[in-house]
Amino acid sequence: MAAYKQILETRQDGVLTLTLNRPERLNAWTPVMQTELETAIRAAGDNPDVRCIIITGAGRGFCAGADMNHLQDIQDDTGGAAETATASVERPAPTGLEKIYGGRFGYLYACPKPIIAAINGPCAGIGLVFSLFAGLRFTTDDAKFTTAFSQRGLIAEHGIGWLLPRLIGEANALDLLFTGRKFTGAEAADLGLVNKSLPAGELMPHVQELAAFLSTQVSPRSLAVMKRQVRAAYFQSYTESLAEADVEMAASFTTFDFKEGVASFVERRAPAFQGK
Repeated sequence: MAAYKQILETRQDGVLTLTLNRPERLNAWTPVMQTELETAIRAAGDNPDVRCIIITGAGRGFCAGADMNHLQDIQDDTGGAAETATASVERPAPTGLEKIYGGRFGYLYACPKPIIAAINGPCAGIGLVFSLFAGLRFTTDDAKFTTAFSQRGLIAEHGIGWLLPRLIGEANALDLLFTGRKFTGAEAADLGLVNKSLPAGELMPHVQELAAFLSTQVSPRSLAVMKRQVRAAYFQSYTESLAEADVEMAASFTTFDFKEGVASFVERRAPAFQGK
């Protein structure tokens, strides 16, 4: 495991948990945190021993948005300091989904592993944008959310103007973006922004149980292909999406995981998928 300053990294039974670790600042976002998260997630995407990724926050918050001290530092720099903070990340030449989804968080879409955001408390600004790039999101009933941008003189940053209407519809997206109002985890679930909100004590057990299932009961190859299919489909016609599915289906028939999936079902035993 790499040594990080602002995130924690633990792995158990194929599940990698990354914890934003600035609890005294409600895990406010910094360039260091951004670089460390990208480094860890890219490494996990390439690691066959990692089957699922959980991202959560230390203490009572998920991420309260950009660290205000950092925002003050870049007022006269038009964001340049923030952008150079990611220069130390070793990025491969963009291929596949990263050719479609660039920007600060496109690598989350390109990561072949399922990513679950366990939003355990306040989630604002760039912290909210980051969470929306996870495949699945769960939160607590009373967690507080806000886009915050309009109240800071900012705009819909880092792709949220494209992503949010696709998740919750244009009218709801404009409400949250225009007003910057606070809303609860329960409302986030009603809007479809998260998959489910739960009582605080049930959040991590629920997410960990789901992550364990994804790590042991389904084919990691299937998940990687499905994730790529869904993300690519936003830029495909139905005919193009169907053609890609036909190609992928034919390829899946030749894989170990297909044979294992059928055999484990017939033999009524737990599968032992290998991701190939």
